[in-house]
Amino acid sequence: MKQLLRTVLLVALVANVSLNFLVEQEGPNIALSVVSGVVVLASAAGLWMLRGPRES
Repeated sequence: MKQLLRTVLLVALVANVSLNFLVEQEGPNIALSVVSGVVVLASAAGLWMLRGPRES
């Protein structure tokens, strides 16, 4: 599960960065950037929730 979330995080991050470097910021490009940003945040939150307990 963690490996899948890491892969999704990496792919969405690369997609978000590449979409932000597009010259034309039209509606579909902005929508795809927002969707990939949400996927990045969701997969990062999922990884954070699945982390192991910390030793103090």
